[in-house]
Amino acid sequence: LLVDAGYAADQFAAPGTASLAVDMMDEGTSRLNALRISDTLLQLGAQLGTGSQLDASRVFLSAMKDKLDPSLDIFADVILNPSFPQADFQRQQRQRLARIQREKVQPVQMALRVFPQLLYGSSHAYANPLTGSGTEESVSRMTREDLARFHRTWFKPNNATLVIVGDVTLAQIQPKLERVFGRWQRGEVPQKNVGTVADQPKPLIYILDRPGSEHSTILAANLAAPKANPKEYAIEGMSSLLGGQFISRLNLNLREDKHWSYGAFTFVWDARGQRPFIAYAPVQTDKTKESMVEVDRELRGILGPKPVTGDELAKAQANLTLTLPGNWETMDAVLGSLEQMVSYGLDDRYFETYAQRVRSLTTADATAAAQETVRPDHLVWVVVGDRAKIEPGIRELGWGEIRFLDAVGKPLASRE
Repeated sequence: LLVDAGYAADQFAAPGTASLAVDMMDEGTSRLNALRISDTLLQLGAQLGTGSQLDASRVFLSAMKDKLDPSLDIFADVILNPSFPQADFQRQQRQRLARIQREKVQPVQMALRVFPQLLYGSSHAYANPLTGSGTEESVSRMTREDLARFHRTWFKPNNATLVIVGDVTLAQIQPKLERVFGRWQRGEVPQKNVGTVADQPKPLIYILDRPGSEHSTILAANLAAPKANPKEYAIEGMSSLLGGQFISRLNLNLREDKHWSYGAFTFVWDARGQRPFIAYAPVQTDKTKESMVEVDRELRGILGPKPVTGDELAKAQANLTLTLPGNWETMDAVLGSLEQMVSYGLDDRYFETYAQRVRSLTTADATAAAQETVRPDHLVWVVVGDRAKIEPGIRELGWGEIRFLDAVGKPLASRE
């Protein structure tokens, strides 16, 4: 079951509510506690999981065909009647606070926590930490009633989609679903603000101080088109040759040629609304400035100075298409593809035509995708590292304003 909620729904609640609420749904219902749920699933040979991503929240069931009816009973009970027990909430709350503390000292997570507010602004549904975990302040003040309210607000049949994969037909499964979900009541749900955000007028550099760090983690991002856009195939091909595979331009530059990094990549963080296009490079501290120069050079190069070649595009096309048969060998893999179609609003034939559309790309298509996606003059740079060692070099670049943030994204004063 996919519910149109996810981390973006925290716009109407405290940061971290969606993730914690959905994680707790299998901790107990109005008739079963967590141990009973776990024991019953074990006896049935079934698996049940819960979780949230940026745009959607998910409750997952995998069941034996001959045990489907009793398995669906548990599945529906967790979806319709979670009780959010107080003792379990307090345990999960402590675990979540510990997770946030870990994120605040791990370079990539530090960047992902602060990036959204820098790209989208505070009023956007995507503005909260991209890890979905919330903040120490928000989680500390959270109550089990906040989680119950989230469930009442978003878990409505008119706001949800069931995705089913298995040896079963619609005629066989529909009566079983109507039996367990037939009384589920429709209702109003809030409208998440995933509106269009303008580019930054000029590059901005943010430094997150991590004293003693042996490496600097460089991320540079701007906002790209939503996942469901007519040029998505070209965007994927372009990103693959620029930084999406081992032999891509960015990795060959920083790892294979310069030996400053164990791996440097570009990727697009998929979303229903505008998505971050991110260049990512963990590099040795004493090459932070030089690595930023190379990242900038590669991003600018694909826009014209270093055009896409036919050989590069052919390798990217092979990378994206030759793995497809292996990607769809399991039911879970097929389920994941269908979930993408639902979560991001993709066309029903997106994956059916994927290989054909990717193979038909031209170098002109990849160049056009780069020109619409890669915008070096509007990047938000986030560099996590030892400020005392990296700040002087970054200032020498003269790329514009440098700002300083703490681990939760709050501004710090300059030392100038």
